[in-house]
Amino acid sequence: MTKGTTMRLIPALMMLGFAGVAGASGFALQNQSGSGNGNAFAGAAAAAEDASTIFFNPAGMTYLPTGHTVSLSGTVLNRAIKFKDTGTNLTVLNGPGNTRNGGDAGGTALLPHGYWSWSIAPDVWVGVGIGPTFGNITDYDSNFIGRNAGYYAEIEHININPSLAFKVNERFSLGFGVNFTRAHVRFKQGFPNGTGNHMDVESDGVWGVGGNIGAMFQLSPSTRLGIAYRSGIDFDVEGKQKMAAAVALPGGALFRNQDVTADGYETPATLSFAVSQKLSDRWELLGDLTWTDWSVFEKLTLKTKNAGLVPAGTEITSLSYNFEDTWRIGLGANYQYNDAWKLRFGVAYDEAPIGKNADRTMTLPDSDRVWLSFGAKYSLSKQSSLDVGYSHIFFKDAKTVRAVTGTPQVVRGEWNHNRADILSVQYNHTF
Repeated sequence: MTKGTTMRLIPALMMLGFAGVAGASGFALQNQSGSGNGNAFAGAAAAAEDASTIFFNPAGMTYLPTGHTVSLSGTVLNRAIKFKDTGTNLTVLNGPGNTRNGGDAGGTALLPHGYWSWSIAPDVWVGVGIGPTFGNITDYDSNFIGRNAGYYAEIEHININPSLAFKVNERFSLGFGVNFTRAHVRFKQGFPNGTGNHMDVESDGVWGVGGNIGAMFQLSPSTRLGIAYRSGIDFDVEGKQKMAAAVALPGGALFRNQDVTADGYETPATLSFAVSQKLSDRWELLGDLTWTDWSVFEKLTLKTKNAGLVPAGTEITSLSYNFEDTWRIGLGANYQYNDAWKLRFGVAYDEAPIGKNADRTMTLPDSDRVWLSFGAKYSLSKQSSLDVGYSHIFFKDAKTVRAVTGTPQVVRGEWNHNRADILSVQYNHTF
């Protein structure tokens, strides 16, 4: 294997590290509250039921009670990701024994979120939300036949979102927020030289800053519209590349432990249009249409950080991965059964940002999906309530014909039984 070939492998590995299967399309996490989970997050930018509106539309704080409002939620996300090989070639490049389907690459994760809102004046609210916004783990067995195209990826974004909202008048409210996000990424991938060796790349915890803005329009006592925009965040990624064992190449050992940087890692912006329509004292309909700017994931460029075989800051190569913008549509309903119980229902259709099978990676076997959700809210007292929500996500069958960069190997396979189950519990309190 030539030095140029091996150098071209690194950015492919970095791109695969920024992938995971989450509740929303790509590697975004839709699951920001327990109350919204019961409606498949339909109309979340117009609902404004509790302090989790800070994430979905900060203008919704103006619809919360005066004083303090706190919402604390925990979500358990369980995923099944099962690959089936359909003709991967040159499996000798995987190393001895690395020719299996990889088992279940999914697993179970806990997603905590916390929100606090405070009315500091009759028409002014401040608040803050904390929780993960992007992330997940995809983990195949180490003898996975597709290991040279990635067999482990971990993403973790923790977001801190201070916010401010104004009630301009009885029909119009505005909200603003700043997002301070810490990103951490790690991935593992086979080294295709037939030895069974692998590379392990882990980024430093890096911070990025973005913003969000929202508006609420109370068109009538029964009709409310919400519009919310959340910017993308560009991260200056730095990390360390490690090898399980050194690989000697002509001119020196390129694949030893070394520092690297990557340009082009940016989370997408989102724009949501939502509506809340009360049909009666008991029934409320919710709906939303949400656009996500996944096309910002166009190209990743890898550079050396320290001088070695090439000067520091040298561009090694770039990789295109061709993500596309997506749309999500959701429809939900709430039924006020009595003074204590509110029942929730919801469905949603969520597009995947992957347009071609050749662009679908092992650690992001994403595909279009359908949400089916239900839940309930129970009022414990005038000041406190408990929300429970459950969603099952049905994934469309997906295929891949993923070329391993720098080699003639192509991983061919399919995922026919991917699914996700999401259970959320949320406690709300006002004082």
